[in-house]
Amino acid sequence: MNDDILLSAQNLSVRFGGVLAVNNVSFDVKRGEVFTLIGPNGAGKTTVFNLISRIYTPTTGTIDYAGPDGTLRLTDQPPHNIAGLGIARTFQNIELFEHATVLQNLLIGRHTHRKTGLWREMFFSSKTRAAEVEAREKVEEVIDFLDLQHHRDSMVAGLPYGVRKVVELARALCTEPKLLLLDEPSSGLNVEETEDMAFWISDIQHELGISVLMVEHDMGLVSKVSDRVLAMSQGQELATGTPSQVQSDPGVIEAYLGSVDDVSALRRENYKAEAA
Repeated sequence: MNDDILLSAQNLSVRFGGVLAVNNVSFDVKRGEVFTLIGPNGAGKTTVFNLISRIYTPTTGTIDYAGPDGTLRLTDQPPHNIAGLGIARTFQNIELFEHATVLQNLLIGRHTHRKTGLWREMFFSSKTRAAEVEAREKVEEVIDFLDLQHHRDSMVAGLPYGVRKVVELARALCTEPKLLLLDEPSSGLNVEETEDMAFWISDIQHELGISVLMVEHDMGLVSKVSDRVLAMSQGQELATGTPSQVQSDPGVIEAYLGSVDDVSALRRENYKAEAA
């Protein structure tokens, strides 16, 4: 695997019974880039995320990752090792502890960095106290980075949906990832909140130097933050390139809007409606 590649998925396929959810998909995520998977519902995008997260095991194919100790075969790793390798994830449906505060949720994101054992924890040794201080400092850095100071001690259950999205993003950042998986980060957000999310993703890429692999339907957000895009449909690759290249690809247009003839007919109908 080249030094500039952080993650390489090759010939991924996964079958659930008689359904081929992902069919021979390959792509690379480069260090420091935002790489986005797009496609209609049911295209297999989230399934690919679940393969990387090790929630699913591929029927065929491999995923290689430039881990802290060199390149490793991610598909050979158990799910509980993934966060410790520097891969963090958010979910389309927010997964937070609602009856805990924002601060407590973010501190949970530091669990992969704890180095104290059971006895030190029980007796709250000096090493444990030092670890607690370090964890709190790292969490406070993320709170400042995402402007969550006002919500630090708020219960998650009482927060607006858009703020919860940012809190989940913050918890992922507290793991200090090399690769951040964002599953539809703009889902459920209004226009202003989506613009804020684009701002955060750009800062995560450029200021923190974190590579981002994203699944997203909002093409405005995709165009703003993505370096490269992979379009999928029915589990297969359609096109890979810059956002503008992929959006102008005939196969992608057909997957989203129908055949070229259908698009032309739709444009004629819209023109007639506007003229009337």
